[in-house]
Amino acid sequence: MTFGLAALHIVTQRKSAKAARARRVFAALRRGRIGKVAIVTVLTAIVFAIDTGTDLEIATPVFYIMVILIAVGMFSRREVIRLAVVCMVLTVFSATLTRTGSQEAGVINSGISIAAIAITTWLALRVVSAESAAYETRAQLIRIARVNSLGELAASIAHEVNQPLSAIATSGNACLRWLGADPPNLDRARLAATRIVEDANRASGIVGRIRQQVRGKGPRKTKTALNAVVLDALALAQGEMARHGTVVRTDLAPDLPMILGDRIQLQQVLGNLILNAIEASAGLPPARRVITLSTGVARGMVHLRVKDEGIGVPEQDLPLLFDAFWTTKDGGTGMGLAICRTIVEAHGGAMNVALPEPCGLEVTVSLPVRAKS
Repeated sequence: MTFGLAALHIVTQRKSAKAARARRVFAALRRGRIGKVAIVTVLTAIVFAIDTGTDLEIATPVFYIMVILIAVGMFSRREVIRLAVVCMVLTVFSATLTRTGSQEAGVINSGISIAAIAITTWLALRVVSAESAAYETRAQLIRIARVNSLGELAASIAHEVNQPLSAIATSGNACLRWLGADPPNLDRARLAATRIVEDANRASGIVGRIRQQVRGKGPRKTKTALNAVVLDALALAQGEMARHGTVVRTDLAPDLPMILGDRIQLQQVLGNLILNAIEASAGLPPARRVITLSTGVARGMVHLRVKDEGIGVPEQDLPLLFDAFWTTKDGGTGMGLAICRTIVEAHGGAMNVALPEPCGLEVTVSLPVRAKS
């Protein structure tokens, strides 16, 4: 009984070993490893046979270099080193088997071949290590670029959503004041609540547009009247203008040609410019807290100008205004004008800044006139 159990155990072990070997063979076949080993083995055997069959004066073992170079692209570093050692051993063994030729020349050729194999292996592995390091560096740079892009996206969202959120807070406080009055002013409270809903929808629209930009989708361009966009943006900015005591003067050209653009994104641009102008004028006397908005058309482009009488910027800093993360404001993100320019350029337009006399800053947005269909 014991012998039968032992025999059964041995048979079971053998079957398990065979099954394990079979699994390894199939796994190796799936990875293509056996084919690679076969190629290297055949090439090594050919070089060995030729080396053994030729005179000692012929440095045939140098062709082992070809085997090493092929193996570098197929196997790991340790396996390549082992193969190089095998080639060196085969070089010495072949020299002992060769009976023709000068022994002295054979020793010299064998030494040269072994040195060539060793140097080639070292250089090839160094090249592979350098390529691996370069690949890791590229991967690291890609990760850094992704982190930077994520940071820019987060800054963009924070900057853009901050405007409607600030407006919502202002309108909410106003609504509470009107409701808390004695007697409550329901009409004004209702208007404040309406502004809260509009600003919440604007914030939702901004987030939706940013998501489209991340996905690589372009703006939703429709036939748009720029003057209407200006009036909408002014209505949304009423809370900020009232809080800072800022006056807006408009000079909108009548019969302005239509443009092809995304209304929400254009409101986003103009809202940024108005907010910047309000903040630039905040520290001025009330009489100078004036913003001028004007529109016009020239040379197939519709122009929108936003001018304030604020502190402006140094002339040498004008080229930096559209750079991401560059700002002149304390606590600013430096993303506002960069985002504005990106949106305007996506509409086929351009943005320019100038220092008007005697003070302030003037930003011009130029958009192409909608082609007649």
